[in-house]
Amino acid sequence: MGQSESVLILGGTGQAGTGAAALLRRWHPALPLTIAGRDIDRARRVADELGAATAAAIDLRSGDLGLPADRRYSAVVAALWDDRLHGLRFAQHRGLPYLSISSGLVDIAPEVVAGAQRANAAPILVASHYCAGAVVLAALHSARRFDRIDTIRISAVLDELDTGGPAGIADLQRWSTATSAGLVRRDGVFTWVTGTDAKADVRRTDGTDLPGQSIAILDVTSLALATDAPDVRFDFAVGESAGRRRGEPASFEVRIDLEGAGPGGAPTRRSRYLVHPAGQRPVTATGIALGVERLLGLRGEAVAPGIHTPETLIDPAYAVERMAETGAYFIGAPGDS
Repeated sequence: MGQSESVLILGGTGQAGTGAAALLRRWHPALPLTIAGRDIDRARRVADELGAATAAAIDLRSGDLGLPADRRYSAVVAALWDDRLHGLRFAQHRGLPYLSISSGLVDIAPEVVAGAQRANAAPILVASHYCAGAVVLAALHSARRFDRIDTIRISAVLDELDTGGPAGIADLQRWSTATSAGLVRRDGVFTWVTGTDAKADVRRTDGTDLPGQSIAILDVTSLALATDAPDVRFDFAVGESAGRRRGEPASFEVRIDLEGAGPGGAPTRRSRYLVHPAGQRPVTATGIALGVERLLGLRGEAVAPGIHTPETLIDPAYAVERMAETGAYFIGAPGDS
């Protein structure tokens, strides 16, 4: 990768994009970055703060994204919803790695089909998981002591003041419009749940509950297929986080419950919270930055063309180390052993 080839971050002025760019700058000081957004002045401000970065105005309605034809890039990151797939097509036509985070389980079909139709064009990292795959990687890290996993339950609280800016709010609204059903794996079968089956209480780190429900999210499929667990569920609640209840900033909290067997077949259970006192933004940014780092071959071998998910490319232990560097940490939950 030449120094003239930079990582093109579509939506680089939003919360997810700026956070990921800041981490990439910290991890790889010489990595060229292009902060692309609709507001060029805002993009310039972000680029200037980063250093070794350029700004670009983009038009997602245009097949060439409104970018100069002579500009070269090393990867394309869609830190917003690539609704016309112009970012993906841009990457495929140029053989560039592509990462997306905003499609959600209900919107990934166009990306998957586009990737299948041109399977040898470019590596595509489908990272429309919670926090761009960071929670999946944290759960797999917690699963390392198990010989067999029977049940996985993820319970996430998103503070209503921590939804990620206009793009994040739009994503939540779009996903809720697409389906109010949740996707679970039950007795080995991926199953849609609605009504009372979908409802769940989500317990915060302070022991209080928020009303929530099962949601359709890629974490369910990734965790189920990575571990062969026959029962997997992801419950989600929006409300006041434990941090804000204490009078502090909105916090990020996800409970990871695992049940199965350890060495020798002994029944094993693990229940932990992944917490970040600064909310979901640094966790999502870490998920994106890990994916970009891997796609560019800055860590690990080159990634082959085709469809990829975070857990197929990124080592969970390394991911947890990177999350910890930003201030994330684990605490035991009731029932942990």
